[in-house]
Amino acid sequence: MKNIVYLLIALSILSCKGEGQNTQTKVNPAKPMTEKIIKTDEEWKKVLSPEQFEVLRKKGTEMPFSGKYYLHKGKGIYVCAACGEELFRSETKFDAGCGWPSFSDVVDSSKVVYTKDKSAGMVRTEITCAKCGGHLGHVFDDGPAPSGLRYCINSVSIEFKK
Repeated sequence: MKNIVYLLIALSILSCKGEGQNTQTKVNPAKPMTEKIIKTDEEWKKVLSPEQFEVLRKKGTEMPFSGKYYLHKGKGIYVCAACGEELFRSETKFDAGCGWPSFSDVVDSSKVVYTKDKSAGMVRTEITCAKCGGHLGHVFDDGPAPSGLRYCINSVSIEFKK
């Protein structure tokens, strides 16, 4: 059953506007990193829902088209659901048709960490919160101008603030 879920997720990702893979690492050395939050799994389980824990701490993925922010159109900022770090502005959100909230840019490149991900039979670039290490989703190079990037994010990994 788990293999079927991975297959459905892979097909959803590939059915988005493009199939490009972003392999570049975006680093902003001029901006200092924020202080990291380090907690044990038991500590995270006390503050996160089971679904948030599975995605943010265990690198899971919510089912496509199921997240509360997939079609969300409010004006504001999206923050990490685990630590509150500001990650995405609503002005950069767009509908990529892939089933997950998509953004064309981050608030600041020092707020996320980019890592090559070879899981689920694909090569992608995973993004995690620089402050708490929570898994957010993946970034692809098939987004709109000017960045050309598509940050494909799990709704459960973020919260919206007006």
